[in-house]
Amino acid sequence: MESRTGGPQRSDAQRNRERILEVALVELSRSADVPLSAIARKAGVGQGTLYRNFPNREALVLEAYRHEVQQLTDSAAELLRTMEPDQALRTWMDRLARFIMAKTGLAEALRQAAGATGGPEPSGYSLVFGSIESLLEANHEAGTIRPGVTADDFLRAIAGLWQIDISGDWHAPVTRLLDIVMDGLRTGAPGRH
Repeated sequence: MESRTGGPQRSDAQRNRERILEVALVELSRSADVPLSAIARKAGVGQGTLYRNFPNREALVLEAYRHEVQQLTDSAAELLRTMEPDQALRTWMDRLARFIMAKTGLAEALRQAAGATGGPEPSGYSLVFGSIESLLEANHEAGTIRPGVTADDFLRAIAGLWQIDISGDWHAPVTRLLDIVMDGLRTGAPGRH
């Protein structure tokens, strides 16, 4: 039964919204033209629930992307709270790779949504860049990576991610590339303080 405060309904509504966003990211990464009815069905909600949360395709696409960027960037601080800085960095690199692979598949849907809204494609670049800077700073302070590595250096080092074919099994080549980058970052590290 629904409470007057709407407590249970709000948590159900939030779960529905989260489920829609998760399914939308997966499905839109596969095909920019996936029907919204298919997203609603796979999320286990009715079309009315989907449209109450996202009035149109563009709103859903842009929010799925924003949600993914926010989860990625929020995870950097959480990892630094629960792991050693170098472990946090390497774990976050895996999350960044998954984000990049999803964004590559989502790129066409983002372009379509930006065109329909008349705005630029959202990048989330500054949020991601800030996360990279905080992870590198923690590693510099701990002495777990070579001194002087900047966020720009890091992005150039992982640029090979954009060369990996997402249509096949991209996990193995991504893991290998990121392990090589992490080994390079650790080379010349002054040691833990």
